[in-house]
Amino acid sequence: MHQGVTIQQYQQGLLIDNNGCEKAVKHFLEKIRATQHLNAFVEVYEAESLERAKLLDEKRKQGAPMGKLHGVTVAIKDVICFKDHRVSAASNILKKSNEGKGFTSLYSATAVERLLAEDAIIIGNCNCDEFAMGSTNEHSAYGKVLNALDETRIPGGSSGGSAVAVQAGLCMVSLGSDTGGSVRQPADFCGIIGLKPGYGTISRHGLIAYASSFDQIGIFGNSIADIALVLQVIEGDDEYDSTVLPKKTDQKKFNVGPNTKYRFAFFKNALDHPALDKEIKKNIEELLKDVEKKGHTVKELNFELLDQIVPAYYVLATAEASSNLSRYDGVRYGYRETGAGSITEMYTQTRTNGFGKEVKRRIMLGTFVLSSGYYDAYFTKAQQVRRLLVDTTTEIFKEFDAIVIPTAPTTAFTIGAMEKDPVGAYLADIYTVFANLTGIPAISLPLFKHSNNMPFGVQIMSGKNNEVTLLSIAEMLINDHKPV
Repeated sequence: MHQGVTIQQYQQGLLIDNNGCEKAVKHFLEKIRATQHLNAFVEVYEAESLERAKLLDEKRKQGAPMGKLHGVTVAIKDVICFKDHRVSAASNILKKSNEGKGFTSLYSATAVERLLAEDAIIIGNCNCDEFAMGSTNEHSAYGKVLNALDETRIPGGSSGGSAVAVQAGLCMVSLGSDTGGSVRQPADFCGIIGLKPGYGTISRHGLIAYASSFDQIGIFGNSIADIALVLQVIEGDDEYDSTVLPKKTDQKKFNVGPNTKYRFAFFKNALDHPALDKEIKKNIEELLKDVEKKGHTVKELNFELLDQIVPAYYVLATAEASSNLSRYDGVRYGYRETGAGSITEMYTQTRTNGFGKEVKRRIMLGTFVLSSGYYDAYFTKAQQVRRLLVDTTTEIFKEFDAIVIPTAPTTAFTIGAMEKDPVGAYLADIYTVFANLTGIPAISLPLFKHSNNMPFGVQIMSGKNNEVTLLSIAEMLINDHKPV
């Protein structure tokens, strides 16, 4: 019913269908029930979404103006707060409580408030890696999420549930969060579009923090037009987030004229990296040749800091995680261990039993790099690398409009493949963490299909806070190279 239909097409249909929103929600609810085994959703707001759909249909019948997202069914990741709804970051420390009810949010994230203000329908919250820490969506208190294209494979993470919700047609668009690739990598593995806006484009108010200088709410969708519209609605100033930037994008259209030419750079050592699958490399090289044939500038760069990106990211991100997650101590909210004999034992047992293995691993790593005697050797050095990355990237975008690199070194791998090799899982983030370290916008486009029948894409990055150019280029590439 709604697979392959853009928001604009859907809303045009609503103008001649008095019960269109209710029909759409019923359609999605039926699909969610039929695909429960994929484990994409933590909770589905069935009665609430149906009631809101009926109200929107009635509003339309009475001739009231339609919001920009009127009737659009949206899923949100289980790290994004929605007032009076449970939010757990897929962690037992919030999922469990001594009353057995879990943690209920007292307020809505700014992004959620803006969706609702434009008549969107929130249909449910989606499974994810615990506290958004992971690349597989296997690290969740609710169990793993399955890739709808091949249920023996992971959907990517940490926003795997949000990606599968769009991939399997369980909603029209969804929100995730991206700290080191958690929107782009699952988008790549699931064969959909995933946008990480530049740092500060979307307010982080109401987003449960992992690493505050990296985190950004991102958007999953099936068309650039849909993603651009959602971005237009949720971006911009927010009194609750001092890092957010003013609204800056005029996203009425992202159509590119036939005479528009862009300047592309690609990192030669990124394409020659031994971890990169040969088919992925071949297809991206052919894409670059085709882009050049169409009159665009394509230039090879050797990015000398490539091998420093992942270590710098994990030092800094885990350090911030160690600090951010210290608030989950069993004192003020969430799960509390009741059998402890002292306050220290209560802290220890609460966090031991409430956090999962991957979260504890990252907290310990972050605590180590911040500890006396190691701070300068690790944390300070990583900050220096980050500064070099930002400066180098700024210089690149003085000459180029976009950087082209892979999104991930492989297609979606099988469930359990990374369980015994967490370092290997971290290294698989080699192509995505760059945009988070530098704060630039990046998007994954599903342009290709591997011989193993799994999709893969290409990642495009633009200059800081220049989502307009990024989305224009993305639309051009999708129009010229239809996703398979």
